[in-house]
Amino acid sequence: MTNEAENLEAKNADTEKGAAPPGRISAQGMQLPLPGLAAIALYLLVLAGVVILGVVAGRHYPPVFLIFSVLFIASSAGLLMLFRWAWSLALAAMLLLAGYNLWLFTTEHQPAGLVQGGLNLVFFLYLIRPEVREKLR
Repeated sequence: MTNEAENLEAKNADTEKGAAPPGRISAQGMQLPLPGLAAIALYLLVLAGVVILGVVAGRHYPPVFLIFSVLFIASSAGLLMLFRWAWSLALAAMLLLAGYNLWLFTTEHQPAGLVQGGLNLVFFLYLIRPEVREKLR
């Protein structure tokens, strides 16, 4: 009994000091409400880096592909700030990349296309969740 009473008093003292309950954003430390968006933003940054390295090496991509890198970086930054335009850019990128990679798998039988296409499809399905759309501004 005394342990429960002490725990209740400690919780009351924490809330009086201004500490937020777990899962909420507190004034002391920002907590990202949707960690999946951070993962997608990081994935878009990695894709932009791969495209940039492919253009610089001159073997994989033509220089016009740098436009995609700029869009990936802008979408990544905007997703972290919960902008709706960044969400639509990321949504289009995930759908188009999923389609392209799955097409690559069916025509050229490259297993990497299946893995990356599946990952893009999972990210696409995460982005269209109602909880994600409600948080955007």
